Amino acid sequence: MQNNFGFTKLLVSDLEATATFYKTVCGLEEMARVDEEIAGRQISEILFKPPYEGAATFVLLKFLDTSAPSTAEVILGFITDSTDAFVERTLGAGGTLVQEARDMPAHGVRVAFVTDPEGHLIEVAQLLTQS
Repeated sequence: MQNNFGFTKLLVSDLEATATFYKTVCGLEEMARVDEEIAGRQISEILFKPPYEGAATFVLLKFLDTSAPSTAEVILGFITDSTDAFVERTLGAGGTLVQEARDMPAHGVRVAFVTDPEGHLIEVAQLLTQS
């Protein structure tokens, strides 16, 4: 039996504003929109193209009968070439800095924590070069 992690669905309040944030900060490209039903609840979602073949898909989902889902149920992780530039884009797009970037040599990364405009926590990691 083969099992592969395929997607993450982030529950949001404002689908359009949150999509704009992730497009601006992370360079994500929209792949599709779906209006459907899950267990009798109407939803709208935006699916983003995976960054490379075989990668998981990132999806923003809004339950139309809920105004404010919890923002404390997931920590998103993005790998970037520059944590500092990612943080700068985050702040420019309405997000907030939670923890400044710091090197973590034991893990081989430089890490910062930010939130999107709805308060979802994002861990941003930059691989440290080995000398």
